[in-house]
Amino acid sequence: MCFADESGISLRPARARTWARRGNTPIVTVAGRGGRKLSLAGIVAYRTGHRPRIIYRTMLHRGRKGEPKGFREDHFADLLDAAHQQLRGPIVLIWDGLPQHRSAKMRALITARPWLRVYRLPGYAPELNPVENLWSSLKRGLANLAPGGINDLLDVVKNRLKRMQYQPTLAYGFLATSGLAPP
Repeated sequence: MCFADESGISLRPARARTWARRGNTPIVTVAGRGGRKLSLAGIVAYRTGHRPRIIYRTMLHRGRKGEPKGFREDHFADLLDAAHQQLRGPIVLIWDGLPQHRSAKMRALITARPWLRVYRLPGYAPELNPVENLWSSLKRGLANLAPGGINDLLDVVKNRLKRMQYQPTLAYGFLATSGLAPP
């Protein structure tokens, strides 16, 4: 059983509480020029008798003309193919109602994969998707981070996601937070 979702991160850091000497307000300078964004697509996979897996892909948008701003249908299909190869079995995919997930092109890509069965979450139900908890945990860890550029942000995000991949209890926690029981 796989849950999938997308997210995006910009160079503007999220604000969080921090410590400073009394009377000295901490000021963090940010190189947050507009138009640059890091798009993320992730799958959290659960299977009885196996450790949970976190599979993700990243995409940089540098603000150039004609460059895709986010994941398209073929990018999702590539992610699902990679998950199928890694998990070595049929996939039951549960995801939200993003327009790219409901398009005719995506329906054709899904029917071309006999090992894939897709179910949709209700209209707005982020609390039911464990991947939302993955993004929340990732972004909470990035609060007050001021990367020098979009490539620095990409390096930090990949590093944090790679660490999360090696913590199966974290993935079980994402599932438990959504109210579902681990297999």
